[in-house]
Amino acid sequence: MDVDSGSKRVFQRLGGPVENSKNYHHGNNNNSSSQIQKVCYHWRAGNCNRHPCPYLHRELPPPPNGSSKRGGGGGGFSDDYSSSSSSFSGPRSSRPNYSNTWGRAHGGGGGGGNRTLTRNNKPTEKVSKVCNFWIQGNCGYGEKCRYLHSWSTGDNFSMVAQLEGHLKVVSGIALPSDSNSLYTGSKDETVRVWDCTTGQCKVVIQLGGEVGCMINEGHWVFVGIPNAVKAWNTLTNSELSLTGPVGQVYAMVVGNDLLFAGTQDGSILAWKFNAGTNTFEPAASLTGHTHGVVSLVVGANRLYSGSMDCSIRVWNLETLQCVQTLKEHSSVVMSVLCWDQFLLSCSLDKTIKVWVATESGNLEVTYTHNEDHGLLTLCGMHDLESKPILLCSCNDNTVHLYDLPSFSERGKIYAKQEVRAIQMGPGGLFFTGDGAGQVKVWRWLAESTATTR
Repeated sequence: MDVDSGSKRVFQRLGGPVENSKNYHHGNNNNSSSQIQKVCYHWRAGNCNRHPCPYLHRELPPPPNGSSKRGGGGGGFSDDYSSSSSSFSGPRSSRPNYSNTWGRAHGGGGGGGNRTLTRNNKPTEKVSKVCNFWIQGNCGYGEKCRYLHSWSTGDNFSMVAQLEGHLKVVSGIALPSDSNSLYTGSKDETVRVWDCTTGQCKVVIQLGGEVGCMINEGHWVFVGIPNAVKAWNTLTNSELSLTGPVGQVYAMVVGNDLLFAGTQDGSILAWKFNAGTNTFEPAASLTGHTHGVVSLVVGANRLYSGSMDCSIRVWNLETLQCVQTLKEHSSVVMSVLCWDQFLLSCSLDKTIKVWVATESGNLEVTYTHNEDHGLLTLCGMHDLESKPILLCSCNDNTVHLYDLPSFSERGKIYAKQEVRAIQMGPGGLFFTGDGAGQVKVWRWLAESTATTR
């Protein structure tokens, strides 16, 4: 998080307001299919029924020569998968920088709108809940069902594949550099390795303990389990076991050439990679939290830790000393994230708080976003138009997608159970893992996929 002293960014819609929005749409008989470079007012409200619509169904015009492949329904999802070719000799990032304004944290198709027709052929809003009969494949109402027959609503993203195999909640997702494999960890005490070309599971690794978190750094994959961290080098197939944690390892992150792990007893352990011996040596133990550390992120020269004690601690990466404790949340701080000069945090208290530095250098809340349910995890990325998007998982089995800095909703993802892991990938891909053990692969699209409402 690149903090500018005293900065107070105004949270407003990117691109500025649309002038005379009530008058420029659906008020004339122009049927030209060429799009006017203004954003459709009714599309923003979610109820445009003109196809083709002469106004933009996106916040910004499409990029020059921009295009994206639509995900197929087959098993693979790697038609535009790209990997980093840089080397890695320790816990320093060598993955492509998909989004340079985001800090580094631990860890059937979509779209289509949310309206349908009743038996009387009158439009009605769909209930924001996935149809249980549709999930089982035997809903008799078809398109007339008042519940969703889709895993998502919204435009510009689509589900590419669904990976089945885990028996319990998916708690971590990782994509190592120079690898065509996706790693997923679960509380079923296994890590599964998936082939990105075929979408098939290649290996099931038994760990003998629940996976609390998983990250990758270059060619390394780190898995947090009770009382240990497993480290795998995907190039040499070597495996290391880092001991020292007390209880479950809930969160990990890499910063300043150190691997940090947040543990159940409230401490944060740090290891440094020794290239000569190809080992990770204990470097420090950061203490201060009174309950488990469940989220970590690195930004600027700071480590931020969210805890079950309802606080966020800010640590200087050079001295490893705590320089501030943030206590604005009233429940567990489930996830912390850096974006631009801001720190974002979410909690089971149903809020997302946006923090910015004051002239003194301390962080204070500059904006609070309220949800109807407790929040579980945050993930930041850019869409194909380079717009920053925040994904927020809630404990009502949904994931909300928001434009930043406006917090305008872009869409919603639904799951059988809570989504506990979200991970961005290359080529417009991102991944979600839920409590039912399902891993879904999603892709951002360059053009709107809106259909008739």
